[in-house]
Amino acid sequence: MFILGLTGSIGMGKSTTAKFFAAEGVPVHDADAAVHRLYEGEATPLIEAAFPGTTAGGKVDRDQLARQVLGNDAAIKRLEAIVHPLVARARDAFLAEAAGNGAAVALLDIPLLYETGGEQICDAVVVVTAPAEVQRARAFERPGMTEAKFAAILAKQMPDAEKRRRADFIVDTSQGFDAARDQVREILRQVATMPKRPR
Repeated sequence: MFILGLTGSIGMGKSTTAKFFAAEGVPVHDADAAVHRLYEGEATPLIEAAFPGTTAGGKVDRDQLARQVLGNDAAIKRLEAIVHPLVARARDAFLAEAAGNGAAVALLDIPLLYETGGEQICDAVVVVTAPAEVQRARAFERPGMTEAKFAAILAKQMPDAEKRRRADFIVDTSQGFDAARDQVREILRQVATMPKRPR
């Protein structure tokens, strides 16, 4: 099974691109959704123990957690040490299931793919991009987005130019959905004949 990584900075259209892959029959693992599930289950008591007062009603209160960790490198590392192994376990279970179901390609949708070294388990990486002004406009359509929040998110993410430099494939979402969908189909055509990366 060919493992395709999908990444892109905030506001680039990554989630929409992941849906186009899913529409082509590719099983998709959404790392953010996995984190959401963990924040409503398994990770909750661990996060409360590390960051008292950040959970309520058996769930992580993301706003409270953000207040404690944003801009604090030591706190972010402590949080990642709790969450990343759980996310990796969910990812491995997804890959085993996709392989068991006979999938030719599986997609790992991981916002911080390069930042966390996740590209090492992928056979190829797709980076979703758009011009900076498009990215900014999309990001500010999100509820609760502020200049400070946007700056903090960008600071955590590898610059778009560096991601594009490292990518095996690029999907530019600024040309509209139909063009992005065509790019996804072309990528799937190409990976059908690509060798897997030796590991």
